[in-house]
Amino acid sequence: MFKKSIILTVVLLFALVSVSASFAAEGPQGNKRKGKYTYRKVCKACAEAGDTESASPKVSPADKKKAEWSAIFEGKDFGPTFGCEAHWAKLSDKDILDIYSYFYSFAADSPTPATCK
Repeated sequence: MFKKSIILTVVLLFALVSVSASFAAEGPQGNKRKGKYTYRKVCKACAEAGDTESASPKVSPADKKKAEWSAIFEGKDFGPTFGCEAHWAKLSDKDILDIYSYFYSFAADSPTPATCK
């Protein structure tokens, strides 16, 4: 009897930890590494088309907080922040989600803010 109660307790604890870990995921669920690459690719394409002065990104994730990035990406209002509206319009929803994940994960109020250099 004692053995069964210990096994049951361990199983319940494992289930509780698994469920709580799945709820701990915060923010967009895209690929932030691919998002960084895609964002840099868009910046380079903008520069080659003559829409920006340089191929280096003018906006970095640390420029805004998570809530601000959420408002921009959920509203799909990229023009005022990033420029190059034509290039952003060509991106797939998955590419935009990946870029969103990159900016959200490394925002100014994240544990590890990132700048594009």
